[in-house]
Amino acid sequence: MIQTDICIVGAGPVGLFAVFEAGLLKMKCHLVDVLPQVGGQLTEIYPKKPIYDIPGYPSVLAGDLIKNLEEQIAPFNPSYTLGEKLTEVEKLEDGSFRLTTEDGTEISAKVVVIAGGLGSFEPRKPGLDRLLEFEKKGVDYMVKDPEKYRGKKVVIAGGGDSALDWAVYLADVASELALIHRRTEFRGAPDTAQKVINLAEAGKMDLFLESQVSSLEGDDHLSAIKIKNKAGEEVLRETDYFIPLFGLSPKLGPIAEWGLDIDKRAVAVDTRDYSTNVEGIYAIGDINTYPGKLKLILCGFHEAALMAHSAAKIIYPDKKTTLKYTTVTGVEGLG
Repeated sequence: MIQTDICIVGAGPVGLFAVFEAGLLKMKCHLVDVLPQVGGQLTEIYPKKPIYDIPGYPSVLAGDLIKNLEEQIAPFNPSYTLGEKLTEVEKLEDGSFRLTTEDGTEISAKVVVIAGGLGSFEPRKPGLDRLLEFEKKGVDYMVKDPEKYRGKKVVIAGGGDSALDWAVYLADVASELALIHRRTEFRGAPDTAQKVINLAEAGKMDLFLESQVSSLEGDDHLSAIKIKNKAGEEVLRETDYFIPLFGLSPKLGPIAEWGLDIDKRAVAVDTRDYSTNVEGIYAIGDINTYPGKLKLILCGFHEAALMAHSAAKIIYPDKKTTLKYTTVTGVEGLG
């Protein structure tokens, strides 16, 4: 079982900054996220999108902001459980929590901080017969370990950044690779789209535009897909793995079952410290709600700071917490 002071549910920008604020107060953090990498929406959906309202940055790309946050929290050595959905939270008699993911990972924490953005992200699934039948048997909705596809026949569907980025990466991993997109133009970064086109022209992958997967074939494991073009013509293609990357849909998910006060699919909090109605559980960032709430990253950063000082009273009940300034003592001198 993983032991930590604070378990942060959600490794987006607000969850990451919470590690920094907790670290200043000598609290250890473990982050859990259903996505296979940190960054939340900023990494998964729009890593190249410029953000203009982060103090000190007239403009910063979403992906770069996440990299900077990772660098900022590195001195505090947070630990991670990525690519797993947290499903159960049990409050024990001593006031601590036991958390369990759908894959069976168990975490013991004194404080739980929900920083899940808009909730747990679930993949948008194409409406295909037998799709559920082949999940984890040839159908994957995210790439957790690229080596899984080495020497395999892979088909990716989608036209956004995630589909393009993985197509470029897996071109050198898969034995055969195809990218299917229902339009002629991609939604992702133009530079990456051009790389995909160049790889297709070089014969390193097949590109099917104005096309979509029409059916899945196989017995115990996916073995082939049918691809239908705009004219209605179909072609059968052998494949080991089909990866539809159509973005993510935010859902409150298991959080709704934790006994929290939910208001319009958000978690109600006390603005003095962003605590919930369950002692020891906090909610920061877009997942929470209160009068005057603004869904801005910088507001989530503010919430993380107040949360950390409140959480420190639970973790160190006999220790007086005083605010110290990093400009005076530096990061290592705080706590």
